[in-house]
Amino acid sequence: MFVFTLILSLLSLTIFVLLRSRARRRGRLPPGNLGLPFIGETLQLISAYKTENPEPFIDDRVARYGSVFTTHLFGEPTVFSADPEANRLILQNEGRLFESSYPGSISNLLGRHSLLLMRGSLHKRMHSLTMSFANSAIIRDHLLLDIDRLVRLNMDAWTARVLLMEEAKKITFQLTVKQLMSFDPCEWTENLMKEYMLVIEGFFTIPLPIFSTTYRRAIQARGKVAEALSLVVRERRRETERGETSKNDMLAALLDEQGGGGGFSDEEIVDFMLALLVAGYETTSTIMTLAVKFLTETPLALAQLKDEHEEIRVKRGENEALQWEDYKSMSFTQCVVNETLRVANIISGVFRRAITDVTIKGYTIPKGWKVFASLRGVHMDHHHFKDARIFNPWRWQNSSGATSTISTFNPFGGGPRRCPGAELARVELSVFLHRLVTQFSWEAAEQDKLVFFPTTRTQKRYPISIRRLKRGEAEGES
Repeated sequence: MFVFTLILSLLSLTIFVLLRSRARRRGRLPPGNLGLPFIGETLQLISAYKTENPEPFIDDRVARYGSVFTTHLFGEPTVFSADPEANRLILQNEGRLFESSYPGSISNLLGRHSLLLMRGSLHKRMHSLTMSFANSAIIRDHLLLDIDRLVRLNMDAWTARVLLMEEAKKITFQLTVKQLMSFDPCEWTENLMKEYMLVIEGFFTIPLPIFSTTYRRAIQARGKVAEALSLVVRERRRETERGETSKNDMLAALLDEQGGGGGFSDEEIVDFMLALLVAGYETTSTIMTLAVKFLTETPLALAQLKDEHEEIRVKRGENEALQWEDYKSMSFTQCVVNETLRVANIISGVFRRAITDVTIKGYTIPKGWKVFASLRGVHMDHHHFKDARIFNPWRWQNSSGATSTISTFNPFGGGPRRCPGAELARVELSVFLHRLVTQFSWEAAEQDKLVFFPTTRTQKRYPISIRRLKRGEAEGES
């Protein structure tokens, strides 16, 4: 065993020296450690992110090497940045200095035409189209009523004990399917969701079916999802050609030649919609769950949030749909949303690949090297946010809790690939919190642990015991 370990160590040292000497011919690599051959430091990263406190993986290396350091993750040498200025440069220079690059498992499951993997003019066109369909005016005039209706529909079926993460996933999946294809909840959407969950499980696996049963199941499920979406696309295309459709959804926008869409193949549309389901379903449902978890653990914040929403309820009425002015009046709610995004870090960071030699902070990132811009590394840094690892929504009332929110707070990424559904996610979470705090009191049914790999989630899906509030009941309990 000792001899084997020694050989691995020598191999690792040799590879590190070779990579460094090659890089030195072009410039100076950031300091760091490539770890074991082939494996690198991937196991250390996974081990840290499977706990409630993954910060030591970043903290230890930042303390030793600085906020930009060299490591080896998921089979490739990688420059890891926990520096806001470096991250900004990486995010803003998409297509000039860097290009999108993700592990093979994610690329294969999303498809080459997904928004995450598109590049160049096609990405710019699709990103613009998505943003135009999820801007404030569209949400206000078309989507808000559906969001409120589907949140209430699901909450009406809640019993005394619910797994909040599962319920949030139902809500966000139904909302996303409605916004993409105008389907209300039905057996078809339920079956689609079951297959979709298998797809997501395969995102961070070895992308070889022979080695990973999880990946094999994910690929099979991906085929079923793609087939189901293809049927919808083909039928809608026929309706569009006959002039029979009047739906106002994302699929209609993709098929509308006069409105900036049109010209896309069925495969491109299917890949695009499949990826949007990931963005609209998995991340938003997790944010909903963790907002409730953090509020439950911070009673003063929960009390202030209840007061804000009780005012809206009294003004609007018990069963009236929320209006845009109600959403815009939720000032403390937006503080809660910001702080949940900052602490939860649903998107821990983004992968890019250098398409030329790039100089950052006095170091050279060689062409072809992978870069990881860690959003979490900045959001949880005490230098950028006072008491960074404490949930404190009041810090956002005057933004005094951050040194510079423009460069340090980027929960939706940045640059040309900034999440086009950022405002939509905020609205969905705000409506969800409004209906929750005005209709229920609750408490955690069990101790539940927050982990961050392969995705951010609670291990037990956050079970809560709920009690439906009676009309006029005092809002002092949680």
